Amino acid sequence: MHLPEEPDLPPRINILPMIDVIFAILVFFIVSSLYLTRSEGLPVNLPRATTAEVQKTKQITVSLDQQGKLTIDSKPAQINQLKVKIEKLIKPDSNTTVIVNADKTVEHGQVVEIIDQLRQIPEVQLAIAAKKKIEN
Repeated sequence: MHLPEEPDLPPRINILPMIDVIFAILVFFIVSSLYLTRSEGLPVNLPRATTAEVQKTKQITVSLDQQGKLTIDSKPAQINQLKVKIEKLIKPDSNTTVIVNADKTVEHGQVVEIIDQLRQIPEVQLAIAAKKKIEN
C-alpha cells in the first residue's frame, strides 16, 4: 500500500497561545501592582480639601488618631519626643516632607502642638494630609 505524500506546508507561527500568555502576564502585573501602594500611619478619618495634592518627596508620616495616639511612620511616640525623633530621621541636605496625618475629630490644640514642634526643626517641610474633596 502506497500512501500519497502530503504537500509541504510552509511553517507558521501560531500566535493564539502567545496572546494567552501575554494576557496572563498582564493580569499578574495588574494584580501585583495593587499591593505596591504605600500605606503608613494609623487609620484616621481625614478631612477633605479641594486643593489636596500628592507629595512626591521623601516622606515621614506623623499620625494622630481619634484617641490622641501619636505615631511616627507607624511607630508609637510621645509628643515630647517628636522633635528629637524627627531630627534623627531627617538626613542633612535631603528633601524630606513631614506629613501631619491627624483625624478630623482630634482637638485642634494637639495638632497645633505637633506642628509647633515640627516647625522648630530647620530642614523640615510640613504638609497636612487630607483627602481630595469631590465636588458635586
